[in-house]
Amino acid sequence: MGGELNLVDIAKSMTGPAIAVALVLFVMSFWSIGVAIERIYTYSQARNQSKLFAPQVAKHLKDGRLKEAIALAGSKDYRYSHLAKVVGAGLQEFQYQKEAGLSGNRDDVLDTVRRAIQRATALTAADLKKGVSVLATIGSTAPFVGLLGTVVGVINAFVGIASTGSGGIGAVSAGIAEALIETALGLFVAIPAVWFYNYLTGRIEHFNVEMDNSSSELVDWFIKNSAA
Repeated sequence: MGGELNLVDIAKSMTGPAIAVALVLFVMSFWSIGVAIERIYTYSQARNQSKLFAPQVAKHLKDGRLKEAIALAGSKDYRYSHLAKVVGAGLQEFQYQKEAGLSGNRDDVLDTVRRAIQRATALTAADLKKGVSVLATIGSTAPFVGLLGTVVGVINAFVGIASTGSGGIGAVSAGIAEALIETALGLFVAIPAVWFYNYLTGRIEHFNVEMDNSSSELVDWFIKNSAA
């Protein structure tokens, strides 16, 4: 069975362009997996820290301990918490307005605090999305990169026919196998990237809802405590 082809033989027979396409696909695969692992870790930390942060800051605010609530939001223990970033920004702005003696016009104070919360929410949302667009790009382009490798493999098959002067299976088998491997690599890279992208996008939407809810509750607290 000396005429059989295995992966090693196919790899040895691959041309420079085909090898380049395969290397690009491997880089894309490692990149997408790295981004997914980093984002999953970050989101897990954000969820766990926010679950611990929410009841503690609520207790401080209920007791009227504004400075303690601000210190809690800025603690390193909650550096991944999306809620701590948003709530902390609003509390700091509210404290600044009080200490600067600008609390005379209640509506202006509340508008300023709302804008601070909105800015913090936008920045936190952008930070949560960091790297996720890479997964969408890889998921959408990897099949086309694999298709490019497929075209290169088919060209090599025709070159084999031209060099041997024969259209037998032996002349085209290496090129066809190379083409199919490139196609499989493209799909192998794209499918996990799309899965990760959809999963992480769902997590981001959940975080956005949590930040919106926390912002609304915080504004309600400001309304109740800015009448003095």
